[in-house]
Amino acid sequence: MIARRALLATPLLARPAAAFDTRAEWHDPLRSRRIPVLIRLPDTPPPHPLVLISHGLGGTRDGLAYLGEALRAAGCIALHLQHPGSDADTANLRNAVADPDVALARLADGAFALDQAARMWPLRANAIAAAGHSFGAWTVQHWLGQRLGPQGLSYREPRIRLGIAISPAPTRRLAPAFAMAGVDTPMLHITGSRDTSPLDQTTPQDRTLPFRATPDGVPAALLWLDGADHMSFAGDARFGTGTHARVAGVAVMFLRAMLLADQGARGRLLAGARGLLRQEDRLETRAIA
Repeated sequence: MIARRALLATPLLARPAAAFDTRAEWHDPLRSRRIPVLIRLPDTPPPHPLVLISHGLGGTRDGLAYLGEALRAAGCIALHLQHPGSDADTANLRNAVADPDVALARLADGAFALDQAARMWPLRANAIAAAGHSFGAWTVQHWLGQRLGPQGLSYREPRIRLGIAISPAPTRRLAPAFAMAGVDTPMLHITGSRDTSPLDQTTPQDRTLPFRATPDGVPAALLWLDGADHMSFAGDARFGTGTHARVAGVAVMFLRAMLLADQGARGRLLAGARGLLRQEDRLETRAIA
């Protein structure tokens, strides 16, 4: 176990905490599947909220470190999953992203990880969230009930009560309203003015479609960062360090407001995260009040 000081991403994170990172490899015997994980434990008394973190195509459990550190500093267990078949060890990423078995394995990784976490740690009741970037955002969206495929199937994971989708996946083959009809838990959508896809013709405006199609009455927010591109969200220190603080700050704000009933965080969210975002950024909310 490696001890190190957590970094504060924004003033919203109240204080530094002694942080503990653990790397492990979990084995799911039902699927004969090994899942590398990175666990960030907070230095606060249990029970804790839990946040699953899912990397994008070709990523690893080390992705979105800035977000995991911010969540840990806010008192959450940040559990980074690495998905075999769509991670950095995958030889053909284009084939992987088109393979339905790879996508379904990602969704099953979440259920398995939640079972493991419940056995390992005292978790705060009804305080489980998930966050992901790109293919990880796709994973989060479908954990929360976004319908999948031409038949509109649902793979909702009911234990997850909030989602953070960074570079959200636009609905494919389904009308946005139909695709999002099964989502009834809060979701924060994050994109930027240069957040195009490295694989297809997805535009930043396409990434706003799931937010626009959120059913009436379901809390949701859209964070739009001016100038942010796809890689600036992923967590690589070479890209987007200015982006990271804004993403982490709003993500923690949204989680505190919607999952932990923090009224101060709710007020800052409704005020547009003033003092955290740049003038060119924008934060839209639905059904938050």
